[in-house]
Amino acid sequence: MNEKITVVAVDAMGGDNAPAEIVKGSVQAVNEKDNLKVILVGIKSAISSELEKYEYDKDKIEIVEASEIIETGEPPVKAIRRKKDSSLVVALNLVKNNQADAFVSAGSSGAVLVGGQLLVGRIKGIERPPLAPLIPTKDGVALLIDCGANVDARASHLVQFARMGSIYMENVVGIKNPRVALVNIGAEEEKGNALVKETMPLLKNCNDINFIGSIEARDIPEGYADVIVCEAFVGNVILKLYEGIGNVMLSKVKEGLLSSLRSKIGALLIKPALKKTLKAFKTDEYGGAPLLGLNGLVVKTHGSAKAKEVKNSIVQCISFKNENINELIKQNILLEEK
Repeated sequence: MNEKITVVAVDAMGGDNAPAEIVKGSVQAVNEKDNLKVILVGIKSAISSELEKYEYDKDKIEIVEASEIIETGEPPVKAIRRKKDSSLVVALNLVKNNQADAFVSAGSSGAVLVGGQLLVGRIKGIERPPLAPLIPTKDGVALLIDCGANVDARASHLVQFARMGSIYMENVVGIKNPRVALVNIGAEEEKGNALVKETMPLLKNCNDINFIGSIEARDIPEGYADVIVCEAFVGNVILKLYEGIGNVMLSKVKEGLLSSLRSKIGALLIKPALKKTLKAFKTDEYGGAPLLGLNGLVVKTHGSAKAKEVKNSIVQCISFKNENINELIKQNILLEEK
């Protein structure tokens, strides 16, 4: 495999808008980036039909046939084991067999999580791989880790989440010495549930991260921390509330601007600045959530993802590979064991 090219295996049949938006986003990605190749995995006739709509370098997109589709409602473990010729399983095996550097899917979250661990496998020493999406803040973005993979995490898991999240933010996003905070219901150390109280002193003793203590949910959008550490139940609630408020806010702003002739005139004057500001709150701007701690990169994007989000999910894989994130995580785990 050419080391200068990042090869991304895409589950072309996963998600609410597959294969149309998945294919469209893949074409946008290869047209935007020279150092990228996409392998679209799924029903060849359906993928080919969509590709015919676009202009792109034919050498940069390959189709790999897969005859089955894992549906959202299927039990993940059974689906992975029984549907070995599904687009999701075939694409994950491309990563496992080093035929692709990364995997992207808008399909079943459970199947992606199970398949990532069973097929791609965990890095030795990683206890639980977390899902880690970027979320918007006043000053840029923060990494929310974990947001859906480990509902019943232990303190040692959260410590690894903090370390992996710090590596990701420093090397992929470019934030030097990122601030790491633990989600809590108050700033005082005596507050929190048993998991938070057990995790707090462990994080304080981590010399390889910039741990700043607790963070309350209301302070996350303010950008007080760069890595937001929590177990998946809390993280998923934060993420979904974030997305819901963002959608309502965008809707209400538009509604207000169109409520009268005066507001419409004002909207025309502020449109360029407003568009730039509101853009930061759209989830499709940030791509998907990487499942950190695996032997290869696995990225889960929203089930409702459209082309732009798919494109950004694919493009983010380039930085992950170029910055050798997996190797840095392996080195960090070795240091931890010593």
